[in-house]
Amino acid sequence: MEKELKKNLFYNTVWTAFLALFGAIYELFSHGVTSYYMIYAFAVPLIMGVLLYEVMLIKNIFPGKTFANIWNTAIATFSIGCVFNGVLEIYGTTNRLVIVYPVAGAILMLIAFILPQRFRSSWLH
Repeated sequence: MEKELKKNLFYNTVWTAFLALFGAIYELFSHGVTSYYMIYAFAVPLIMGVLLYEVMLIKNIFPGKTFANIWNTAIATFSIGCVFNGVLEIYGTTNRLVIVYPVAGAILMLIAFILPQRFRSSWLH
């Protein structure tokens, strides 16, 4: 389980670095137009992925594979939503469908916490 946790930590660190670099390059070529969604898109995997998995590693908490898969999907959903919203802001337009990303991410977070607990308790009894 520790190996799986370290793998998730590594991938979230790479995803954080990629989003930080992507946001910086995109802002560089945006002709002076900025978007906080684009600038801070890297914060989502940093907080939800790197920091959470670091704390789990330090405290020897090893979540199940189901939790990790759903949680990582929530991180990706929030991150992509931030980048998409940032692109739209820099372009100078809006889209009402951007609300889908935070809603879907929040639902995935809830599922990540609820679903593995149900499976774990039903398998143990």
